[in-house]
Amino acid sequence: MSTVTFVAPPPGLDPLTRFSLTSIDGADGLYALRSLEREDSRLFLLDPYHYIPGYAPEFTDQQCAQLELTRPEDAAVFVVATHRDGRTTANLLAPIVVNTTLDRCAQFILEGQDWPLQAELKP
Repeated sequence: MSTVTFVAPPPGLDPLTRFSLTSIDGADGLYALRSLEREDSRLFLLDPYHYIPGYAPEFTDQQCAQLELTRPEDAAVFVVATHRDGRTTANLLAPIVVNTTLDRCAQFILEGQDWPLQAELKP
């Protein structure tokens, strides 16, 4: 388990900024992001490179600076997954990026990029 701190509260979770990030046993590339400040706040995250072939978001210099990212290998990228009505979707337009050396993270909106807000995942 690691603890990550958002540089700004993620949308819909204001004022929460401190979360635990843990992998889900038996599900490669699936993680739980749980608030350390409010127990009932949890999101499921996917490693998009494991589930979504061809996903290649581009981050601005300003976004990288917010997380003090200087090397690509220090960034871990996740997407929020939602399971509803028998289908699972992933938000590819607003990934969560973690600076793995500082445990700082942010959810970035990828402006000007054509990624869907609800990409349906195939079983």
